[in-house]
Amino acid sequence: MTALRSAVRAATGSLAEAGVPSPDVDAVELAAHVLGVDPSEVRRQMVVGGVLPTGFEEAYAAVLAERVRRVPLQHLTGRAHFRTLTLHVGPGVFVPRPETEVLVDLALAEVDRLSGSRPGGIRLVDLCAGSGAIALSVKAERPAVAVRALELSDEAVAWAMANRDRLGLDVEVVPGDATEPAFGDWTGSVDVVTVNPPYIPTTAVPNEPEVRDHDPQVALYGGSEDGLAIPLRVAAAAARLLRPGGLLLMEHADSQGESLPSRILATGEWGEVIDHEDLAGRPRVAAARRR
Repeated sequence: MTALRSAVRAATGSLAEAGVPSPDVDAVELAAHVLGVDPSEVRRQMVVGGVLPTGFEEAYAAVLAERVRRVPLQHLTGRAHFRTLTLHVGPGVFVPRPETEVLVDLALAEVDRLSGSRPGGIRLVDLCAGSGAIALSVKAERPAVAVRALELSDEAVAWAMANRDRLGLDVEVVPGDATEPAFGDWTGSVDVVTVNPPYIPTTAVPNEPEVRDHDPQVALYGGSEDGLAIPLRVAAAAARLLRPGGLLLMEHADSQGESLPSRILATGEWGEVIDHEDLAGRPRVAAARRR
């Protein structure tokens, strides 16, 4: 057995004992981070062998100890993979999740549906932008779309701007409260508003230490016992931005697949609200069409 394979196997065991959900994946990612290579190269070296660089064991043990304490993998490696992008993340910004990718799929489908029918071009606003995952993914995959992003946290704004600049994507990122009017020059003219708002009920503390202890609370809790106070205020702000027929796409907890769409529809600002499941088959994104 190669030295690297032995080290990764031992790390996998330690992570599994600590309750880390994907110990084998994390062990490889941490080794890749320490070695400065891609995870695929780690897996190759685990098979073919080779001499490990001086200091690898100590550096690997150090990051492994932090992961065992349930410090998020992305905080240790400094990166999060989201669709086609690798984003830089760390303390102070919400780590993007794979389930949010379905929201981007829905946004791109709407962009494609509108393609050629909007003479002035398609406009998209991402509220509660966090690291910029949604806004930057849309711009990367549909460059012709005009994209703006709004984020409340100064720390998260800095992460989003840094990601935008590093990736070279033309997205306007500004600080601001998504529950209040924003982008006044676009009022009533936006085609799509995307938002992954804070939606966890205030009485429901997450079980996962990575979320509970490390994600910013401003990005987690929805401001009421049902978690819908902030999402509904953001939906009202989105309604001011959208043109008639424009589409709001809002992520929510799997327990809110009925309550959020019904509450949005009850405001009278929306012609229809349809809920969509994520890749795991759980209710995840409410799609509301502006009257």
